[in-house]
Amino acid sequence: MAHMTTDDAHEYINGVCFKTGPPGKVGAETEWLVADTAAPESTVTIDRLAALLEGSGPPPAGSRVTFEPGGQIELSSPALPGPARAHEALAADLEHLGKTLAQDGLSLVESALDPVREPVRQLRLPRYNAMERFFAGRRTRGGHTMMCSTASLQVCLDAGADAADLRARWELAHRLGPVLVAAFANSPLWRGRPTGWKSTRWAIWAGMDADRTAPVLEPGGPGDPARAWAAYALGASVMAVSEIPGGGGAWLPDPGITFAEWIDGHGPRPATPADLELHLSTLFPPVRPRGWWELRMIDTLPLRWWPVPVAVAAALFDDPRARAAAEEATERLCGGAAPGRGLWLRAARDGTADPAIAACALRCLDAAVEALPRMGAAPLARLVDDYADRHTRRGLSPADARPSVPEPRPAHAGAADHHSRNGGGVR
Repeated sequence: MAHMTTDDAHEYINGVCFKTGPPGKVGAETEWLVADTAAPESTVTIDRLAALLEGSGPPPAGSRVTFEPGGQIELSSPALPGPARAHEALAADLEHLGKTLAQDGLSLVESALDPVREPVRQLRLPRYNAMERFFAGRRTRGGHTMMCSTASLQVCLDAGADAADLRARWELAHRLGPVLVAAFANSPLWRGRPTGWKSTRWAIWAGMDADRTAPVLEPGGPGDPARAWAAYALGASVMAVSEIPGGGGAWLPDPGITFAEWIDGHGPRPATPADLELHLSTLFPPVRPRGWWELRMIDTLPLRWWPVPVAVAAALFDDPRARAAAEEATERLCGGAAPGRGLWLRAARDGTADPAIAACALRCLDAAVEALPRMGAAPLARLVDDYADRHTRRGLSPADARPSVPEPRPAHAGAADHHSRNGGGVR
């Protein structure tokens, strides 16, 4: 068994989590709550979903299908060159998923937080058993709800061409984060009532263990992304220690140590690289480095609009002119520093009703609209512009269109509507 040192941990994090290379690939992970259209307040079991999906065959464009603890379906696209290719692939796979669900009277919930049902955990894997016991033992608010009742849209982008580019993109991702929370907020209801937050999903995450959900880059923090992430990871509490390194055998939840303390010999056994890999997978900051940037702050959106944040993020990172506009706008919003906790919470509470956030969001969306045709994604530019017209330019987000509990909607209908508006899809 290879015992780990602090130097080993830093070397692993630098080499695995911060890979550089020519940027341009785009991926997305879409999570969806699922409801029975005939009984929207009942739980849809994973067994029912798994049987349906197995019978329909794999998604045609190669997305990976997995389940979250409460039965949410996650569709993870391949990493593809450019936003147009990524959109085309995921749209095809979502249409396939929607048709499959509709055969059994099921549909996707167009909200990032279950507006009606109480959280019910279905997956009983050791990882999720340990996770629930960790949050419950620390009396962390929202852990059970986060696991079972929330859904997000995660955008995956390359880290950067070289060390300087990587650092600039890392800083932009953190400054842009609150803007994406606000512009795409879509979880104002919980337990059948308005919460007072545009993104209640984000508020739930923010109320959990800050060791593992707070942004990595804080004002005055380290300037080197790899060092910042290593300090964050080593200082975070260990969620569980598995009997066999990396996740095998029995699990000991919440051993009461940080990973740095485990390395220093305070754990039940020596820490190994496999344990570090598992530990990193239990950390959930809004920007997570995995050899690429995983942007985790965006609410799941109505089916019509899910391509918008994917296209916007890709344009703002990978088109030089759009990136310059986003850097200028977010620096003005954040005062040249990384956004503090207050700005993230303002974004989640007020959305684009906050004038400063709205101005920044509109500048970023306008820059994306200009950039996307240059990136071979003109139909996505039109969709982003339509979204801005209906939401951002009015100081709104999808959360503002939900005065009452939303009805589940057949997924294939939304996909078909979007394809028809774009002449059969992006090519």
